Amino acid sequence: MKRILALFLSGILATAALASAPPAKAPSADAVLAELKAGNQRHVKAQYQHPHETTARREELAQGQHPQAVVLACADSRVAPEIVFDQGLGDLFVVRLAGNVAPDAEIASIEYAVEHLHTPLVVVMGHQSCGAVGAAIAGGEAPGHLPELLAAIRPAVEKAKTMTGDLSINAVRVNVEMVVDKLRTSEPVLAEAVKAKKLKVVGAVYSLSTGSVTWLPEK
Repeated sequence: MKRILALFLSGILATAALASAPPAKAPSADAVLAELKAGNQRHVKAQYQHPHETTARREELAQGQHPQAVVLACADSRVAPEIVFDQGLGDLFVVRLAGNVAPDAEIASIEYAVEHLHTPLVVVMGHQSCGAVGAAIAGGEAPGHLPELLAAIRPAVEKAKTMTGDLSINAVRVNVEMVVDKLRTSEPVLAEAVKAKKLKVVGAVYSLSTGSVTWLPEK
């Protein structure tokens, strides 16, 4: 039994070492962002490169991962970051939750990517006609665990109600902005990485109609 436990622990330590070792030439956040923008343009034009989908890539990743960006996106089936940005295996560390909100468990996942995988960029991506945002706007009774989710989005809806223009469009955008601010100031891991200029957190909104990503102004 002790031998089995020792082997198990050694396996965990070996995996952690592989994950925490930074790549030899880590790209900057700006370089990664430029690649995501280029990938989205390929998506819009349906000119996919489908990178990193080979057997060799899969075998390489069995030894460790170094994703270039974290994407916090909605769970909506129409919003798949690997397709939206034309990326492949090991390129993106994707966290998805309806309404692209960031409760503690999701922040922990992002912290892991930033702290241990040395990922330099986090993208918070909302999208057109988000059902979760729509439900928060509609209000009323919600079944199951939905009230907790909608409560996280409601502050963005209330702020959007004070703005001119389409309520749904504004609420989606404000929700992204609030989550970006929350991640940038999340102590201790993310806020310290931002302060040390090791991490950039940006916001974006995806159009279901055109496939295009609109990038929000960086602060």
